[in-house]
Amino acid sequence: MNVLVVGGAGYIGSHCVRQLQLAGHRPVVLDSLVFGHRAAVAPDVPFFDAELGDEEAVGAILQSESIDVVMHFAAFAYVGESVSDPLKYYFNNSVATLHLLRAMLKQNVKKFVFSSTCATYGVPQDLPIVESTPQAPINPYGQTKLDVENALKATAHAHGLSFAAFRYFNAAGAAEDGSIGEDHNPETHLIPLVIDAATGKRPNIQIFGTDYPTPDGTCLRDYVHVDDLSRAHIAVFDKLEEPGAAHFLNLGTGTPTSVREVISTVEKVTGKKVPVVESPRRDGDPPALYANAAKAKTELGWQVQYPDIESTVRTAWKWHSAHPNGYADR
Repeated sequence: MNVLVVGGAGYIGSHCVRQLQLAGHRPVVLDSLVFGHRAAVAPDVPFFDAELGDEEAVGAILQSESIDVVMHFAAFAYVGESVSDPLKYYFNNSVATLHLLRAMLKQNVKKFVFSSTCATYGVPQDLPIVESTPQAPINPYGQTKLDVENALKATAHAHGLSFAAFRYFNAAGAAEDGSIGEDHNPETHLIPLVIDAATGKRPNIQIFGTDYPTPDGTCLRDYVHVDDLSRAHIAVFDKLEEPGAAHFLNLGTGTPTSVREVISTVEKVTGKKVPVVESPRRDGDPPALYANAAKAKTELGWQVQYPDIESTVRTAWKWHSAHPNGYADR
């Protein structure tokens, strides 16, 4: 199929573009390059530098490229920034996505795959998190994703849009061959930050809170490989054939990993010591967040190929060691 990947030059989007090609589909990328990297997209992939909320531009691309399915990875995703600048997040993550959906309906493109987040659950009472866990976001980032989920449900009912919303946990790792990987500015994800501390690019890694009710006192999170995420987005295509189909699916390994375990794994993989500074807890950090992804496994036949933190960190290290300064277009 012809697949428009909105945000296809970003971290997860660029990996999904590669997986689409491997699966025999034809990706087309739309990205404003605010956070994405042109170098993350192969030269043979059609690329459009445009805003996801530009209905005229999006409509023209949908028509000229005969798009069958739209994938959306173009949200802003810095939780702290969403608290300090909420309107930025509401305009891009919610409002611009509504323009994207309206452009799709005008062109009669009614298959949509949405990058949602476990942040829609807030601080859950029970673990692991299942899809029926109450959604109560604690920041504007999570709220804007939930707003889109609700808009998708209403649009499916009113206009026959078929969609899947994937609530994923901590995306991590890089392409197996080390050709593309994670390059954010600023970087907030734990694994690349720990690798930077191991290689001396940053003086240390801070552990925010060592007294949580977890086995080693540090927070537990579910790190799911970016290529595993991408394969799930493609596996759902068959489920979008029925008009009005609505799918909400968690994506995670189901195995929580602590901050200290990430640090020790990076030390093992790189052979380098990671300087650590122990700091007080941050407000809003839940002690543990991890997924029950049984629904995705049952409905999509999805299986993670990187089930443990070491296999994921090894791919990240391959990328970072080959690209110590990130992409060449930074």
